Amino acid sequence: MLDRHALAKSVIQKNQSLRRVSLIAALLVGAGLAWTTPSMAQGNGNILNASYDVTRELFKDINPAFVAEWKKKTGETIVINQSHGGSSKQARSVIDGLDAGVVTMNQASDIDILAEKGLVPATWNKAFPNNSSPFYSTMVFLTRKGNPKKIASWEDLGKADLKIIIPNPKTSGNGRYSYLGAWGSVIKAGGNEAQARQLTERIFKNVPVLDGGGRGATTTFTQREIGDVLVTFENEVQLIKQEFGDNFDVVYPKISILAESPVAVVDKVVDKLGNRKQATAYLQFLYSEAGQEIIAKHYLRPRSELAAKKYAANFKPVSLFTIEDVFGGWKQIQKKFFDDGAEFDKIYQSKK
Repeated sequence: MLDRHALAKSVIQKNQSLRRVSLIAALLVGAGLAWTTPSMAQGNGNILNASYDVTRELFKDINPAFVAEWKKKTGETIVINQSHGGSSKQARSVIDGLDAGVVTMNQASDIDILAEKGLVPATWNKAFPNNSSPFYSTMVFLTRKGNPKKIASWEDLGKADLKIIIPNPKTSGNGRYSYLGAWGSVIKAGGNEAQARQLTERIFKNVPVLDGGGRGATTTFTQREIGDVLVTFENEVQLIKQEFGDNFDVVYPKISILAESPVAVVDKVVDKLGNRKQATAYLQFLYSEAGQEIIAKHYLRPRSELAAKKYAANFKPVSLFTIEDVFGGWKQIQKKFFDDGAEFDKIYQSKK
């Protein structure tokens, strides 16, 4: 039996633990995030969406809109929880056991990895329209106000006197699209593989730090004030300008890469938790006119012609090339560029 001192200590520790839980819950609610216990997260049709770094603001608007629609349609109240990080890191988390009923990534290769592990079907990209990609984006440049380094093209990023902020292509879809955008720009302009390699090597020699994801790179550029230019998704630069005002300029290269954002229901998770119906409806909502309008408001390029026309002012015309057009597909890209010891490792190690 516990003596009086031990019993008192135990009660104090339990009370302190409860206060910590209450404080965390209050902070999460104050931040606009859902607070759930593990049992709540896995029951009653609730869904966890594992997504990439720079969709935080998007899903803060998407989720309540879907929850309200689902409630109206079915009478069921559900909670959508979010997990954010570098796209490839998120895929690894799901493989390692994160109970995400859906994944909303920024590159098909991260869902292909889930398919290889049996978590989603091999034909996942046929489950929804447009290669299961309800929206897309492209890579643009964010410079300091006035664009003092006169950056206008991917070629300009190779100048010797620049510091460029790009997240790690090994962990971030943002970083991979930046790498492939630079390489592909040379090929589309009539250059060869050797010239593409030379430009990409010059660019990454100008990268002083490799953040794990796109949002970390944004913080490095905007708050830590490191670098002359940030290479990132079109929607991210617009959010930065909204938050920080007129301190930056956005530069669109004449040609850039089309960055699709694919989605999938994670079969193994929804079958375990019994929320396949809700998870499927959630991803279908992204294709609805209501979902497409929210997507366009967040400067992500919608598939809906109606939303695209309504928000045309958000999207500057730019010549876009596809992954398949230049590189053949994500499997070829992974092997050639991002596997251990492949092109990116050789290029980045050469700067040391």
